[in-house]
Amino acid sequence: MNFNQLINMFFRQLANRLMRRGIDSGINMMAGGKSKQQRTPGQAQRRMTPEEAKQARDIRAATKRARQAARITRRIGR
Repeated sequence: MNFNQLINMFFRQLANRLMRRGIDSGINMMAGGKSKQQRTPGQAQRRMTPEEAKQARDIRAATKRARQAARITRRIGR
């Protein structure tokens, strides 16, 4: 493996990681979650009503499915 191939492999992996991070943060923003920069340490969380808790669970499940779908499409594209 020559030096040019190593450089290309490194940048391809870097681009994939950045793409994955962007997709995950975009999904989190669309799901109503806050990004890591917006969270404050020790931020107080109010108690949710049962309906809000169910909605939050559904959003987390949909987010998980979207991440899995993105992972699968990246795998297919290889």
